[in-house]
Amino acid sequence: MKNLYIIAFFLLAISLSIAQSPTTQDDRIYDIVQSVSADRIAADITKLAGFGTRHTLSDTTSQTRGIGAARRWIKDQFDIISSNCSGCLEVKFQRGLVKKGESRRIPEDTWIVNVMAIKRGTKYPNRYVIMSGDIDSRISDPLNATDDSPGANDNASGMAGVMEAARVLSKYSFESSIIFVGLSGEEQGLFGGKIMATQAKEDGWDIIGILNNDMIGNIKGIDGVIDNRSFRIFSEANTPDEDEQKRIWKRFYGGEVDGPSRQLARYVHMTTSQYMPEMKPKMIYRLDRFGRGGHHRPFNDAGFPGIRIMETHENYNMQHQDIRVEDGISYGDVLEGVDFEYCSKLTAVNAINLAAIAWSPAPPLGLMIGGAVMPSTRLKWDASIDTHVTGYIVHWRDTTAPQWQYSRYVGNVTEFTLENIVIDNYLFGVSSVSKDGHQSVVAYPTTLIPRR
Repeated sequence: MKNLYIIAFFLLAISLSIAQSPTTQDDRIYDIVQSVSADRIAADITKLAGFGTRHTLSDTTSQTRGIGAARRWIKDQFDIISSNCSGCLEVKFQRGLVKKGESRRIPEDTWIVNVMAIKRGTKYPNRYVIMSGDIDSRISDPLNATDDSPGANDNASGMAGVMEAARVLSKYSFESSIIFVGLSGEEQGLFGGKIMATQAKEDGWDIIGILNNDMIGNIKGIDGVIDNRSFRIFSEANTPDEDEQKRIWKRFYGGEVDGPSRQLARYVHMTTSQYMPEMKPKMIYRLDRFGRGGHHRPFNDAGFPGIRIMETHENYNMQHQDIRVEDGISYGDVLEGVDFEYCSKLTAVNAINLAAIAWSPAPPLGLMIGGAVMPSTRLKWDASIDTHVTGYIVHWRDTTAPQWQYSRYVGNVTEFTLENIVIDNYLFGVSSVSKDGHQSVVAYPTTLIPRR
């Protein structure tokens, strides 16, 4: 009986420590969800599809057709949003020249032009969270730049989501910067993302993560399922630039599924589950669809965390297809294949996560772990330079669990020992907490605490 009382007291202590965490509900997040407009998204998708084709190699001088007209219109929309918030967005084109022969899909020298709008952070202007969509479209022949290619779902839906998120979040102020960007050249080889990631690397951008939106509007799958509640989050386990030391660490100390992109995916899952419980995020442990890729990949290649957010049930008859009816089956990426309400839901998923991250401190740096052949686990990290950090949360989970299961607020300290939590049985992480209760993305330990 005495042992039962001890166990009960220990469990009560854990529950109280969790309850005393300073993380709080932020009602502004609910306001953001309600502010996303399906009607505005529908109008933007319709406009983008109305440019006829947005192929990377299409007309750049026409005012009504081709990728040139589309990107100028997107910039105009960002400018209007900025004027409505007293110039709160820095709107600009970002250009890069892709030489003939760099890709089989670039038959001649081609300027790749992105359109970006930056909501500059009040405290950490060089720290970024990014939402991206793709401007360009294609049909069956990836080199056909003249025939109609409305690209309503792929990817006018993602681009419209980016613009709508900019409209909604322009009304708020954030400690960190948010970039809303339309990337070009995706169908020809992810060139817009490569250009942006290269600049970010060269200029030393501190990127917390990129949320790439590619096809967020279809609810009727090729598998016959109709689903307007679930969505997929694709994330790479670890960055592809691993050296031998990192491989050794994973082999002996874990972290096979705990790279920065995977932690970003868990954060999106957590925030969505809290504030939009009707939505069912589905984490996919893969860079992208089987053997395929998206515009988050160049950022991953450069060492930045990045994920892809998209519909769960795709309809391949409406992707990369000439518009036609064949054997009674309609092909082509047209407006009829987009559910605007669903697109608004996934836009809201993005918007609340952009806001939560931009209001949060940076994840802890220098996280170390120790506790081999000991009854307890010890964690140690660097003190945050963020002025709005008030403390830290230690997280742990079963080694086979996809989400963090347990957590304990440990106060404004730089090391903590989880008594009687054996290091062999769990995986561990630490997040920072701001004074208004926002929690950072979780950091995973990458070095050992030196033995005393």
